[in-house]
Amino acid sequence: MAKKAQPRKKGNTKGIHRNGVIKLALRIVKFALVIFIGSSLFGVILYRFINPPFTWLMVQRGFERKQRGLDWKIDKKWVDFDQIADPMKRAAVAAEDQTFLENHGFDFRAIEKAIEKNAKSKKLIGGSTITQQTAKNVFLWPGRSFVRKGLEAWFTVLIEAFWSKKRIMEVYLNVIEMGDGIYGIEAASQAYFHKPAAQLTRQQAAAIAVIFPSPLRWSATNPTRYLKHRQYLILKNMRRLGPLEF
Repeated sequence: MAKKAQPRKKGNTKGIHRNGVIKLALRIVKFALVIFIGSSLFGVILYRFINPPFTWLMVQRGFERKQRGLDWKIDKKWVDFDQIADPMKRAAVAAEDQTFLENHGFDFRAIEKAIEKNAKSKKLIGGSTITQQTAKNVFLWPGRSFVRKGLEAWFTVLIEAFWSKKRIMEVYLNVIEMGDGIYGIEAASQAYFHKPAAQLTRQQAAAIAVIFPSPLRWSATNPTRYLKHRQYLILKNMRRLGPLEF
């Protein structure tokens, strides 16, 4: 006489269901990871040859202006690396990342100093290199979070791997915010000094580089005593750095 089939225990059924859910979740995570890595690689390689048309910050600032009752404004004009005056490139390095040509996207000494100062002061400062700032501006959204900082590190590694230092500097000086609705060195040079970026002097380049940390609050043509002192320090660092070989 055939034996009757034993009914499955409820505990086993729950365990099988749980394992199925975990496997499905892992597949989804793996798929999402492959998509993210592939798309980020594609984006970085694409922008090695094609100029970024806009950044998320530009879009955000445009909406912020509309909320204040102002016209939408994104004043920018791309200029090639050779159309940017050499003093402007040196001013950017002197002000933002003095080891730019030697580092591989991260200045760990600057990061360590920033952590020490931030632990003692409520006013936060950053230790980001020019490559990190380029990664943030081109591929990510504004703000501070561990997630965004982690993504910034990922894109920094990719940019250093696939772009030259010359390309990094070119993109950096063409996309960063330099005033209310003003983006990139050509628009800034025309707005502040009524001349193309190729004709900027050392003093003018340093005056623009001074406002990089807070371009909506500071002015390149109406500097405070604090900004004049920073400009003096930048000019001093520019002399020390000498010509840059990209």
